[in-house]
Amino acid sequence: MGFSILVVSGLCIVPASAQTSEVKEKPPLYTYVSNWQIPRAHWAGMAKDRDATKPILDKALSHGTIVGYGSDENLVHRPDGYTHDDWWSSMSMAGLLKVLDQFYTSGNSDTPALQTATKHEDAVLVSRYYNWHSGSYQNADLQVALYKLKDHAPEDAVEMLSKTLVVPLMEKLLADGTIVEYEIDTEAVHTDAPGIFDIVWIAANPEAVDKVNAALKSAMAAQPLGGPAFLSMIDYSKHRDELWRGMGVYK
Repeated sequence: MGFSILVVSGLCIVPASAQTSEVKEKPPLYTYVSNWQIPRAHWAGMAKDRDATKPILDKALSHGTIVGYGSDENLVHRPDGYTHDDWWSSMSMAGLLKVLDQFYTSGNSDTPALQTATKHEDAVLVSRYYNWHSGSYQNADLQVALYKLKDHAPEDAVEMLSKTLVVPLMEKLLADGTIVEYEIDTEAVHTDAPGIFDIVWIAANPEAVDKVNAALKSAMAAQPLGGPAFLSMIDYSKHRDELWRGMGVYK
């Protein structure tokens, strides 16, 4: 789940040709994310855990309780960072909690691999700007750029940046098959300071990572004033990138 400095600037620079239609806020999409720091010797056990939880998630997906799920491995490790994640998305908080309850009652929340975790954290996110291609993906690169708004940023800063800058470009990349999903998340349950948001996208293949960067570079050249407008709203000292690889499925 990462963006380079080029990408940070590029996200706020969208050529007029990419803005083919008005961007509208969508119904809230909720995502439950469990992050784990697992010792390397037990990484294979996480793959077994994923296989064990798949029937629960597939059933919830088929019934419409959730609209997507997946799991990832971190590709850029830090001493204090997480190595693995599991997530599922629903159009309601109730959908998230129903699946969580099934994990607890089935025993899948306390497997041997998870018992080795040296660090763990959960997050409940909400997005009103998102889209995806239905179907499954394997070994895809998942990138996340995390930002914190400055104290003086407008209350609708995330909405403004999403509608005018981020979504038009992401929709173009989704339409041409470069990415398979994107979303702009804030916390639905505030376990961190207010003002934090992240931009997530999933590459269709390894080459797509370069294609996205090329598109962002082209956009930056087309509208060179977009970057400063974006950076004026965020505290760049708090910016972090993440790069993961994983599998998932969307309804």
